[in-house]
Amino acid sequence: MARARTRASSIAICAGGTGGHLFPAEALSAELRQRGHKILLLTDERGLRYGDKFPCDEVVQISSATLSPRAPLKAVIGLARLSAGTIKSLGVLKSAKVSAMAGFGGYPTIPPMIAGAVLGIPTCLHEQNAVMGRANRFLARFASILAKSFETTKHIPERKNLHVVTTGNPVREQVIKLRNVPYEPPVVDGDFKLLIFGGSQGASVFSDIVPPALDLLPELTKKRLKVTQQCRPEDIERVKLAYETAGIEVELATFFPNLPKRMAEAHLIVARSGASCLSELTVIGRPSILIPLPHSLDNDQRENARALEHNGGAWVVDQSDFKPDQFAQMLDQFQREPNRLSAAALAAHQNGWPDAAQHLADAVEKIARV
Repeated sequence: MARARTRASSIAICAGGTGGHLFPAEALSAELRQRGHKILLLTDERGLRYGDKFPCDEVVQISSATLSPRAPLKAVIGLARLSAGTIKSLGVLKSAKVSAMAGFGGYPTIPPMIAGAVLGIPTCLHEQNAVMGRANRFLARFASILAKSFETTKHIPERKNLHVVTTGNPVREQVIKLRNVPYEPPVVDGDFKLLIFGGSQGASVFSDIVPPALDLLPELTKKRLKVTQQCRPEDIERVKLAYETAGIEVELATFFPNLPKRMAEAHLIVARSGASCLSELTVIGRPSILIPLPHSLDNDQRENARALEHNGGAWVVDQSDFKPDQFAQMLDQFQREPNRLSAAALAAHQNGWPDAAQHLADAVEKIARV
């Protein structure tokens, strides 16, 4: 998409809840500010913790809630909070004289995006996953542009006036800087660097499965392993003991601030398959075993993972099939056939969108009122 020529204006970014929504919003905001636009972030109370780091000119908290049809009282309270958030958003957007809006899905985006529609502000929705989220499906009726991360995204509403473009999923600058770091496959008798992480604080299933799986490997193979694993706080001690008993070198933490750098250094990554995780894996270009979060709404993580597996950049294992003996067999094969890891790294890299923030900024500028 050619970069649109648009005069500097005020643009509202609507994102909240989790890093999966806020990280691409952060990347878009940084790009738009570089182009001279003023950025207003509308977020919920969870998004406020990113406020001092988020590249914007103003942050406003908007009340929101997740609707629960099966819990009538919670649904009524949720509707009240969404209504209050919409009313507040109307005042904020009027005062800021916003020329365009970008929403990143999830219930926190509903109040401000509805307010934007009432005010006639052109809007761009961004869908990070391979399955369009329910909030975005609802908001699509008001949108001017739908920007998607995957070429094949399910459940996109059919609407004549909705312009659909593929932009990729924006990633942070620290990830883009690692784009050209070449993948170095493991060598015979050399270290094998394994990185495991899942969700914001690690997945307990990895703590349950990975240590006993690695303990099944031959002793010479175990001595090659250099493991880095993210764990929940309550799991760290037992996981540490399991690795000590197995005689495997490991670094454990509840959070790694330099996770992208560790991804670039890894020979193989084991992770969940949220959209932001896959975007970073593909921009950096590293092979992975993906364990989709089971029972997630619309199986979005499974669809994300299958899309990358289809392109040769990953191997997908459903959590119900994630067992120590099968996982140990996979690792043993990869150490014997490092060319398979190299091929997956290349395929992942070819599926990366390092310029996704620029593409998405072009889409927002295209609809901006000037």
